[in-house]
This record gives sequence, C-alpha cells and structure tokens, in this order.
Amino acid sequence: MLTRRTTLQASLAGALAASTGALPVAAQDGPFRFGIIADPQYAPVPPNLATKRYYANSLWKMQEAIADLNGHDLRFVATLGDIIDRHWESFGHILPLYDTLKHPKLFLLGNHDYEVGREFLRSVVRTVGMPNTYYDVPVGGWRFVVIDGNDVTTFAPPVGDPRRELAAERLAALKAAGAPNAQSWNGSLGDAQYAWLTETLERARAARENVIVLSHYPVYPANIHNLWDSPKLVDLLTSYDNFVAFFCGHNHAGNYGEIGGRHFLNFRGMVDTPTTTAYSVVEIHPDRIEILGRGREENRTLTIRARA
Repeated sequence: MLTRRTTLQASLAGALAASTGALPVAAQDGPFRFGIIADPQYAPVPPNLATKRYYANSLWKMQEAIADLNGHDLRFVATLGDIIDRHWESFGHILPLYDTLKHPKLFLLGNHDYEVGREFLRSVVRTVGMPNTYYDVPVGGWRFVVIDGNDVTTFAPPVGDPRRELAAERLAALKAAGAPNAQSWNGSLGDAQYAWLTETLERARAARENVIVLSHYPVYPANIHNLWDSPKLVDLLTSYDNFVAFFCGHNHAGNYGEIGGRHFLNFRGMVDTPTTTAYSVVEIHPDRIEILGRGREENRTLTIRARA
C-alpha cells in the first residue's frame, strides 16, 4: 500500500541515488563515504560555562564542517539529533546552512529539538524535512535504519498523547529500580516502532544488506544517557547477523562498546568547546569501517565481522 511514509522514503532514497549514481556500489568498487555530525545544539544564547556548552559557536562550526564535507565525495551527511538546543527560532538560523550542503542530508531528532514550546511539537519533523520520526534508506548494498528514541518520552509527543503517560510509567519504574539512565531527558521506543524495526531488519537480512542503525540516544555500554529500553533494543539488534554498527550522539563526551563484533559508537558533540569542532567522514570498506575524525572526534577502524 502506498502511504505518506513509503512515498517520502522513496523520495529520500531517490535523492540519495541521484546524488551518487543510480546503482548500488558493489564491494569490489571500493569504499563509499558519508558524513556524521552529532549534537550541534545551536541556540543564539550565551555559553553555559558550567556544562561547557557553547551554543552560538555551533553556527560557525557548522559552516566550516559543511565547507569541508562539500569537498568530499559523500553519499549523504547524517546529523544525529540535537540540531538545536532550544527556541523555535533556532531552526531558522541553522537549517539554512544545511541548504549549502552539496550532499543529501539525513536528520534524526534529539531531546533538545523538542524544546520549542508545546505549540510547535507537531511541526518539528516537517520543519527539518524528515520523512517520519523513524525510517530506513538503502545505500550501496547497506541499509541505514534511523530510529526514534523520542517515541515514548515525557516531552516529544503532543500534549494529551497516551505515550506521555506511558513514558511517565516507564521512567517511574526505572527510578524505582535505581537505574542510572532513569533521566527525564532520555526516552524509549514504542511497540509500533519495534514492530517496524523488526520488519526492517528482516527485509535487510533477506536482501543480504548489512545494517547500520542511526540513533540520537546510545544503548551500549551502560551510561546515564542510554535509552530506557536499551537492553531490549541491544538484544534485538545483536540477534541479526547483518547488524554491523550503532551510531549515536546525546552523550557529548563520546563512548564506544562492542558486542560479538558489533560496534556501538557514540560520536562526540560539536557544541562542547569554544573553538574545537567535532564531526567525521565515514568510509565503508568490504571488511571494515574507517572513522576519519575531525576536531575532537578521533580516528577509528571498526572491523566488519563475517556473516553466518
């Protein structure tokens, strides 16, 4: 059935194909590349020196990052949430910079992207041009799966949405259990999203596609920033032999963990220093993923495990 979601997914996939060639890149054709930006968290406000957040500086950092990324042959550039820190007007300052990007752009949303006032909550997804809060895109024999950790939260669903009440119950249960990630600025996935994610992973496995999941919130290793339902999500993802990596933001210090050859990489936040940036170019090779860091982001080599 043709729906708004499938139509928008097709349009996004078409934009990716148009910008990089209509046919997927086979392994023998060499690596393909994409860009990753985490937590610009822009707002036209003074820095918070206690938390070391330099919100306004992200505007020129983003300009420099886009100028650099435009000089590379990239399939797309993904921003892993927290495009802004607060205020609806902040989108109007930073999104025009993305219009200067020569590559297709993938967005997902973080908790701060919803700090815009209740009257604007229903408009955030449309404003950044996302096909849905969660979606997937095939690129070069891989499938990039964008998940939405704001699905069941106390802040992202519109007022009156039953997901807010469910989120309050989940948060209360975690607090009662003494979970370190029982924080109001974290979130979780709903049942409908889990069903979609399972179906998407099944389709990718049937198509012999490797999978990279893009998220705002981390899930592993254990950390106060992790999704409330991290164990459930980790168990689901690692049950698929074609799941390769989980890329996320939210924890601005960055982090890394590995489970059975599957990589969980938390990219560092762009907003956290007065003068140093943070973003990456990622290269996909047949046997490995190369992270080419800029600024605070370090270089890494992530080995791709052999599939069963």
